[in-house]
Amino acid sequence: MSTSHLTDKINQALAQGRKAVMPYLPAGYPTKDAFWKHIQDLDAAGADIIEIGVPFSDPVADGPVVEQAALHCLEQGVTLGWILEELTRRRSTIRAGIVLMGYMNPFLQYGIPKLARDAEQAGVNGLIIADLPLEENVEIRNILQKHGIALIPLVGLNSSMERLSLHAEKASGFVYFVSVMGTTGVRDALPEELREALLQARQTFSIPLALGFGLHSPTQLQGVESAVDGVVMGSALIRHLEATGKVGDFLSPWMIP
Repeated sequence: MSTSHLTDKINQALAQGRKAVMPYLPAGYPTKDAFWKHIQDLDAAGADIIEIGVPFSDPVADGPVVEQAALHCLEQGVTLGWILEELTRRRSTIRAGIVLMGYMNPFLQYGIPKLARDAEQAGVNGLIIADLPLEENVEIRNILQKHGIALIPLVGLNSSMERLSLHAEKASGFVYFVSVMGTTGVRDALPEELREALLQARQTFSIPLALGFGLHSPTQLQGVESAVDGVVMGSALIRHLEATGKVGDFLSPWMIP
């Protein structure tokens, strides 16, 4: 699989008249065994790209729901090595694109060259590193690129046009646009300034734009639909799983063109 696999997945969803659906679930949640069943269910329900969270003890970008879920996974002994080993065994049965989302510390401890090799073998298509500054991502991006893995840029409401342009020079796969100033977690409403910021990003990037943080219902996209190619749901999905024990039906409202 190539770096463009993620772009292809999003474009396929757009060709069906809908946004690409990208559920996020921390690896090993709620248990090591149940996690992979839920990944298979999300895939069967039509997820275009699945973001697998790499649990970390100090997740500065995560709100309380994701943070507690990640700590629960760590208590069960979930490691990056376990994630990649188990994914390698199962990847051929998963149609969705796969992105790992986490923080620098676990990736550095694992070793970036080894991470790139093992992630390629496991069929990982992209990496999101929430605390990796733009100014420090060149070496990591180049290593990942040699293994066909995209380093997905995180941008947001406070990203200047200059920084958007710098990201756009090297971005691949898709762009992750953070909808709020703050951590992950369901919001009743998205910021009024979001539409203008998304349109600026749309004009800057030539690859798809995915919106994340705070999403729980398709109705939240009213007014910004034309600027968004994909949607990411994390906290709302975890809450749904905790309430119902299932994940597949959570995607249904998002799959309607």
